[in-house]
Amino acid sequence: IMMSIGTFCIGLIPSYASIGITAPILLFAARLLQGFSTGGEYGGAATFIAEYSTDKRRGFMGSFLEFGTLAGYLLGASLVTAMIAFLPHQTMMDWGWRVPFFLAAPLGLFGLYIRLKLEETPAFKDHMDKREELEHNKPRVSVWQMLRDQHKPLLKCIGLVLLFNVSNYMLTAYMPSYLTGVLGMSELSGLMLVMVIMFIMMPLTLMWGYFTDRIGRRPVIGLGALGLILLAIPSFMLIGTGNMLLVFAGLAVLGLLHTCFSGTMPATLPALFVTDIRYSALAIGFNLSVSLFGGTTPLITAWLVDTTHNTMMPAYYMMGAGVIGLITVLTLSETARKPLKGSSPAVATEAEAHRLIDKLRKRKAKHKPA
Repeated sequence: IMMSIGTFCIGLIPSYASIGITAPILLFAARLLQGFSTGGEYGGAATFIAEYSTDKRRGFMGSFLEFGTLAGYLLGASLVTAMIAFLPHQTMMDWGWRVPFFLAAPLGLFGLYIRLKLEETPAFKDHMDKREELEHNKPRVSVWQMLRDQHKPLLKCIGLVLLFNVSNYMLTAYMPSYLTGVLGMSELSGLMLVMVIMFIMMPLTLMWGYFTDRIGRRPVIGLGALGLILLAIPSFMLIGTGNMLLVFAGLAVLGLLHTCFSGTMPATLPALFVTDIRYSALAIGFNLSVSLFGGTTPLITAWLVDTTHNTMMPAYYMMGAGVIGLITVLTLSETARKPLKGSSPAVATEAEAHRLIDKLRKRKAKHKPA
């Protein structure tokens, strides 16, 4: 709701010529509202999906979160591209740019309807029942206590989100301006290329989510991080040629590597924390990393290119993120096909539950002293 209100309000802001300095102030306020919404929503959405999913399908189900994000990017970019293609430039400048922002209103109402129909996850309900029975007088965990006691998983979360969001913002936010401002491509061509890449990324995101339930999260994230280290420079060399096919090939490599993260992070990040602090801890770690490293990626890389006049600086930046991500992956424990911390095993069928119980009994009998 906050996101839809903030986005809708951007479309209502009068021009600078009409109200002067008040216009950018209002824009800043609306963007802050959007930021607060995004900051609180990703952790909640990832936690919700992770806690509702069964242990054996958490990776695949979680990948739909990023599938939906890419779908949103694609729809937004498609609308803007269509308007640029069919509306005169002056019309676009006068009022056309406001249309996408106005669409936030009906989308917000649809989101509100869905939100009102949702219930708490079984894992959270189970936690609250236990808390009422066993920890009725236990004080709530403060943010300071969380930072002190959970600093290791928080640092892992920050490292993973850095890897994920540097790749994400480089591809979806910075790349269109890089193609037009640095390489001199037309705005329409740059948007079209990025849109095609995002369309290809959508099924690949689901594919990686599916495979992580079988081969694990660590190998896939590690593959993507290593790929950034080894292939960022070759990819930007291809993009730098300006040849449409080679530019597409370079973008495709970066997009493929990014899906290693988009298909795994929604299941990996919630598994770092126990149930009672999962939402808040994930939100803190995610937003710290995004605000410091992810969201600043377009600004920093543009500044580096302008300062050094080296068009390969974005590649070096991605390589640095890959190194940090690879180091972080080496510190992770594998969580695929395992219960979330502080939660009971989640199964899909009664037969699966019986198999799990039998397995636990056999394991207990095996370790029982003679």
